[in-house]
Amino acid sequence: MPAPGPAEAIRYTYRVEWSSRSGQYVARCLELPRVSGSAPTAPEAMACAEKAVSEDLVQMDELFGGEPPTPLTEHNFSGTFLVRTSQELHARLTIEAAEQHVSLNQWIVQKLANRPPSLDW
Repeated sequence: MPAPGPAEAIRYTYRVEWSSRSGQYVARCLELPRVSGSAPTAPEAMACAEKAVSEDLVQMDELFGGEPPTPLTEHNFSGTFLVRTSQELHARLTIEAAEQHVSLNQWIVQKLANRPPSLDW
């Protein structure tokens, strides 16, 4: 990863939301949850958060050295993850999948993606 700074800050993932408590927008960096920025508008909050991330990356490099966190968009996702649930929920989902004539895996993917059932899946 290149040296930390403004160019690195834009590679991270941000979420901007309105805060009724503070009466302004708050932008947070998902990879560095303790770093955020706030401002009256969403674009200004985003700019503040990117600046704060840039400064945090430089400070982390000076204090600790090493690699900064890898941006989420640069992770290699396998498409597989394990979910543990109750026996009752497992049974209910299995029955729902059978009613839809799809595999349990297909049914859960459709539910996670918030898609309606589809027989051609």
